[in-house]
Amino acid sequence: MDYLKTVVPSQLMAERGANLVVINPGSANVRMGFASQDVPFNIPHCIARRINPQKGEEPKFSVRDQMLNCHATSSQNAERESAYDIIAALMKIPFLDEEMPSPNQPLPPKMGRVDGFSSHQSRDDSKFTWTNVTERSVKSSTSIDRSVYKDAEEDTPPSTSVDDNVEENKYKEMIFGEDALKIPPSESYCLSRPIRRGHFNVSHNYSLHQVLEDLRTIWNWILTEKLHINPRDRGLYSAILVLGETFDNREIKEMMSIVLHDLGFSTAVVHQEALAAAFGNGLSTACVVNIGAQVTQVVCVEDGVALPHTALALPYGGDDISRCLLWVQRRHRTWPNFQTDPVSKPIDMLMLNKIKESYSQIRSGTFDAVALVHSYDNEKSAGHQKTRLSALNVPPMGLLYPRVLVPEEYPPPPRSWFQDYDDMLEDTYQPSDSLYPSGNGGYGMWDSYPTFPTRLKKFDNIGLMDAIISSILSTGRVDLQRKLFCSIQLVGGAASTAGLAPVLEQRILNKIPANQSVERVEVLQSRTYPLFVPWKGGVILGVLDTGRDAWIHREDWIKNGVHIGSGRKYKDSYFLQAQVMCYYNI
Repeated sequence: MDYLKTVVPSQLMAERGANLVVINPGSANVRMGFASQDVPFNIPHCIARRINPQKGEEPKFSVRDQMLNCHATSSQNAERESAYDIIAALMKIPFLDEEMPSPNQPLPPKMGRVDGFSSHQSRDDSKFTWTNVTERSVKSSTSIDRSVYKDAEEDTPPSTSVDDNVEENKYKEMIFGEDALKIPPSESYCLSRPIRRGHFNVSHNYSLHQVLEDLRTIWNWILTEKLHINPRDRGLYSAILVLGETFDNREIKEMMSIVLHDLGFSTAVVHQEALAAAFGNGLSTACVVNIGAQVTQVVCVEDGVALPHTALALPYGGDDISRCLLWVQRRHRTWPNFQTDPVSKPIDMLMLNKIKESYSQIRSGTFDAVALVHSYDNEKSAGHQKTRLSALNVPPMGLLYPRVLVPEEYPPPPRSWFQDYDDMLEDTYQPSDSLYPSGNGGYGMWDSYPTFPTRLKKFDNIGLMDAIISSILSTGRVDLQRKLFCSIQLVGGAASTAGLAPVLEQRILNKIPANQSVERVEVLQSRTYPLFVPWKGGVILGVLDTGRDAWIHREDWIKNGVHIGSGRKYKDSYFLQAQVMCYYNI
């Protein structure tokens, strides 16, 4: 204890964090790094595998999710138009018939951009380059049958001269991260995203087995290629999983098995993303608003404990803002005549995200900017056009008025057969054919479990302002509510949107019911880049000694699995209270 009182925090992180790997998986990106690092690697959470086209078919890049309903219905379009009119009135944006500038008209005086929270948000008009899907491989021109030398007296076969080796181009079988999103459309690869909208992306076209295999392969690639941890040395390291509240029990158990069984870490622990975010900003009590790429989560934390009945998940995030930006430009007829499709063409989503991060902000009045828009229709003749972008303050306002985002264009994966309502007190899996009477591959075995009323309330399509008020008021205590309204914490990529914090403060204060004695609302500024705050909080929780009893050892997990543990189980097994699933019989 005397050492802990005198040690410098950075020294403590360096000493105890060298063998700790913190993993924070999300729908669009996974953040992974050593606890001793200042910032993690932030890598797109996807993998592209090479496929062999059938005879007579042209090679073509494909995306597993491109068969989704990528177009809004007429009723959704009507709701979107209505929401746009509301936002335009609030932001004092002229309507289309009032605002039809000619191409030669000078830009309005309010045009500009803002750097947001930090220098992470900066203008970038550079063009993405296509991924080279081939790699150089060395092949010996002389075929040597190594079996001839198997029983020879010499330990090694005769060496082959350099001149006998031939270099050839070979297609990469797997491509990861951002490179996978920039594969040319004429190449035969299939892009897979194992997590979508805060859940495993399981569907009839994407089996659970393949999802888990892709997760294992992506994480193993990052550990090997980015963190340079040899698979044989994984037993010397421990893993910290920082997971969002949207994941189900079964999903958490599967990820724990990947970390301990497949990747070979010696010990592992799970921490809630909301709690980690609070610790990452040095707070013990806060209303944590995590605006991810595809899901926004609101959870209240009191004295280092996440309150489960306050948790809300909203089915929209930064990617939806980017798609809304494209819709707004097309509505204003400012987008070039490019075939931009962010759902089936991942490189288009990269471009839209870059434009959103560089230009979008929340402010009153007309807000335009000039950006360089690129076309990725054909990798051989990709074009670009300098374009005046209009109403750039409308898309981020979709966080408060989600009807303008239309998340149904990119819905969550089907969940009807994947619900895991067992409380992990018994083994529900039985390898018997009687479990599959419908012949649907075992999907129906999960449908028989009842729905518990204490289950986390998920995917309410309400605005961020209403979600925050509902979450805080659900605590039921006036003193805590006042404290939480003054301790709203924004994390996630979209939290860097300039102008979001003051808008939330003003509108939340005006909308709090009159019978609530709340006089002040404050959104706290993040100490670091908001995207990395939950990861940094996972570092702090992992280094502290307070969670020592929560760690699970690899041998125990493989041998025992999840069992009833005396004194180590919460009343409701669905919620994780800043520890792993403490159902261990150790």
